[in-house]
Amino acid sequence: MKIIIYWNWEKTDNLTNKVKKILDNLWLLDLISIENSCDKNLKLELSIKKEPALIIEEEAIEFKDTIFEWIVPPESEIEAMITSIIWGSGDMSCAPTSCGSCSSSDACGV
Repeated sequence: MKIIIYWNWEKTDNLTNKVKKILDNLWLLDLISIENSCDKNLKLELSIKKEPALIIEEEAIEFKDTIFEWIVPPESEIEAMITSIIWGSGDMSCAPTSCGSCSSSDACGV
């Protein structure tokens, strides 16, 4: 998975650093790459109207979408968004890839 921060300004560091901090807190920094882009083709492809925009791309399933644009939400909102994308229903007792021993009532047996 990749997070792309589209911003045609020089000041991308604030949002990039926020996202890196959140991924580090969630222990996902080594699993999810972050890049900055000002590619006009990307802007057209995703119909980005206002900057900045945070884009999630999952190459394995050919998914790419703009999660938010124009605002830089608080860290708690970005963290909730990433958590819901990674863990789906929000059940964080189970690993993102199943170990085979998870059920609705027990934690992961790994």
